[in-house]
Amino acid sequence: MGSRILVVDDEASMRRMLELLLSQEGYQPKVAQNAEEALAAMAQEAFDLVISDIRMPGLSGLDLLRRLREEGSATEVILITAYASAESAIEALKLGAFDYVTKPFQVDELLHVVKNALERGSLREENVLLKAELSDKDRFGEIIGTSPQMRQIYSLIERIAPTTSTVLIQGESGTGKELVARSIHQRSQRATKPFVSVNCGGIPETLLESELFGHVKGSFTGAYTSKKGLFDVAQGGTLFLDEIGEMSPLMQVKLLRALQEKRVRAVGATEDHAIDARVLAATNQDLAVMVREKRFREDLFYRINVITLQIPPLRKRREDIPILARHFVQKISAASGRSAPSLTSGAMAVLEAYAWPGNIRELENVIERALALTPNDRIETAHLPESLLGYKLPLGTQEIEVPKEGFSLSEAVEGIRAAYIRRALELEDGVMVRAAKRLGMTFRSIRYFVKKYHLNAREDAAEIEQKV
Repeated sequence: MGSRILVVDDEASMRRMLELLLSQEGYQPKVAQNAEEALAAMAQEAFDLVISDIRMPGLSGLDLLRRLREEGSATEVILITAYASAESAIEALKLGAFDYVTKPFQVDELLHVVKNALERGSLREENVLLKAELSDKDRFGEIIGTSPQMRQIYSLIERIAPTTSTVLIQGESGTGKELVARSIHQRSQRATKPFVSVNCGGIPETLLESELFGHVKGSFTGAYTSKKGLFDVAQGGTLFLDEIGEMSPLMQVKLLRALQEKRVRAVGATEDHAIDARVLAATNQDLAVMVREKRFREDLFYRINVITLQIPPLRKRREDIPILARHFVQKISAASGRSAPSLTSGAMAVLEAYAWPGNIRELENVIERALALTPNDRIETAHLPESLLGYKLPLGTQEIEVPKEGFSLSEAVEGIRAAYIRRALELEDGVMVRAAKRLGMTFRSIRYFVKKYHLNAREDAAEIEQKV
């Protein structure tokens, strides 16, 4: 499949000539008559190269290049003009243009520049993939991430793994608490013994006691045989109690006794027996608050809270998002027997800007969905859920605050613009012409942003002549 090239020129004859020339060379050209149209096209699909005239009505080719670089696009750009000057050439190169071609040009000359630009773009993508592969060496067992927060977690795991202490792992749902527990087990002296996991919130109280401590034959209806409890299954190894905050008060009492005495009694049995399993617990709730509210036993809290690991949410370690996204692309593609597509810079920017309330689990689901929808070798913005594409920022008169941990100013600006356009469209029944006038925008501009933000809008045929 040939490289995708976007041709931008206000002259129809030049657009047609370049389209035919590039098609004959095996490329996949698409044309736009101005910079605004080009930006709209690039918001919908990825291109390997942009060839643009410099002098055009509205935004110039230099403006287009400047906008692409401000938005983080690394797509190579070749600029063409009939009005060559040293100043414009220097400015183009400073802005990051690959090259500068003067009209009239030789066809062979232009094709040579196109070939070189595409080769450089391909080499850059290969370098990005190579860096991603190298960064996998920094992964910590099954845990992926190179952010300072995660490196601190790795250091803590290394220090606490050799001990026999009970560990409480706290973090939002989807942050990878079980992976952390497995990593602790794998680095402990119990690594050759079983690692057993149980979700305390997913099992009714009457069954959880049997699951943890076992039962004897005939102890209750349906107990046709005796069964070992998970404490026994994990003998010599590690028992991971996930979502321990969901455990009932009665089970909390029984678990506390087991932890204190290192002995359990199976349901229906008359005698206790010894156990030897290291307990790791996890929760997405604030157990200290639950203790104050009398919803969790204080003595059990201090028993399991010997060592605490706080796993940061994904939004607090955004530098790990590209690494995780590429990992899931590779993992899911391999499982389905297909080659792994690349993520366009636009799609990656959306992933990095999103808040990820569902954390790593949500990111994996989004990547799986995108892979199912993409028909080619690139995951583009259009393949991502609309929930990720809606820029949301509450508007009001509150004092502006800059978070201590930092934030994306460009994302905030995009959010404000999207919110104003969305509100103007609501006030004008979705008619873009009238909303554009209300906001002091051109029709072309509002149409571009409507597409970019996936807003509901329409053209009113009776007012087309009013386009500004």
